[in-house]
Amino acid sequence: MTDFGISVSIFLATYLAIVSEKISRTLCALVGGGLMIYAGILTQDLALKEFVDFNTLGLLAGMMVLIAIVRDTGFFEAMALWAVKKSKGQGKQLLILLALITGIGAALIDSVTAALLMAPMTLSICRMIRCTPIPFLITEVLLANVGGTALMIGNPPNVMIGSASKLDFNSFLMNLAPIVVIVIVITILAVLMIYRNSLNTTPLNEKEIARINIASAIRDKKALKRSLTVLFFTIIGFVIHGYFHLQSATVAMTGAIIAIMVCNINPEEAFKSIELDTLMFFTGLFILVGGLEKTGVIKMIAEEGIKLVDGDLKILTFLILILSGVASAFVDNIPFTATMIPLIMDMQKMLGINADYLWWSLALGACFGGNGTLIGASPNVIIMSEANKEGYKISFMQFFIVCFPIMLLSLAVSSVYIYLRYF
Repeated sequence: MTDFGISVSIFLATYLAIVSEKISRTLCALVGGGLMIYAGILTQDLALKEFVDFNTLGLLAGMMVLIAIVRDTGFFEAMALWAVKKSKGQGKQLLILLALITGIGAALIDSVTAALLMAPMTLSICRMIRCTPIPFLITEVLLANVGGTALMIGNPPNVMIGSASKLDFNSFLMNLAPIVVIVIVITILAVLMIYRNSLNTTPLNEKEIARINIASAIRDKKALKRSLTVLFFTIIGFVIHGYFHLQSATVAMTGAIIAIMVCNINPEEAFKSIELDTLMFFTGLFILVGGLEKTGVIKMIAEEGIKLVDGDLKILTFLILILSGVASAFVDNIPFTATMIPLIMDMQKMLGINADYLWWSLALGACFGGNGTLIGASPNVIIMSEANKEGYKISFMQFFIVCFPIMLLSLAVSSVYIYLRYF
């Protein structure tokens, strides 16, 4: 078998193993990447120097540490208590507030962390107001994926796209945030309509509201102020890093180190918050897709794609958006994005263009598409897992019936946005 055939076989076998979810996705990616090296498709030096994107890994690691420090101060628990107090326990108002907190949090810290923080808090809140948490949790899944699309640091696909395309933080903000705001509003309205008869909660009385002490959730006020200040300036750093010719990983790691210092955190404890499992998953994926690049598979697919649309950029743009959206609903959007990035790069070279809207189509499709099914994105799995622990089982079909149409609606709105803005 030729190198071309071997690389395709390794890739497909690895992808199927990841999608099956019967084996750790990190183990699958590392084995697949390792097989590319053992098969002679890549050398270790070539894989590490050309295909493993250390900017993506550094950005993720830095933000993991920084957000963990903010989280440990009790900030997010305080936000949840504020939402209960503000809404007085009334279902619709509470759903809107929790949705907005999730969406904004996903944009600023990342969708996975937002999901990890919001799910247990939401379950606790719903016990307090004596109602089913399912509408709230499903809304948070949707808003984690949509909100995280707004910024470069919000969703893993955006991190990968930003690093590979050299598009900066401001580019994501200016091009994606407007459509994200629109889709957030549409998503919340859709959920409110679907669950209009399931949000009848027991409103809190004045005594119960008075007993909610938001400040009691804060475990360390001094660390809270300092860590939020560092987070604020880190985000400013993402906005201006391009002017100083710095990579986003440098900004994230700097923010993490400063937070450790000013909050007087033990570095060994802080670095435990780095999810090595996630970083290794990305490393394996980079090597796996690098094998396809090296053997010319990506280039061949790009050529066929251009022939299919006859070089028409409009058709190509919408094809990327719809394909990314539907595919990301059924396979994890991270490996899908890893495969699409070199494909779009090759298409741009062949067409002799530098069309950024192709990247925005990929970002919108991959991130919004993750809302289509239970397995579409990491926040979905995290939040549903937390629900299962508390005895609230949400089946694949139950999730699909509610979320897939909302996902298709978000893709339709995105298509209109891309057409009006770029064509």
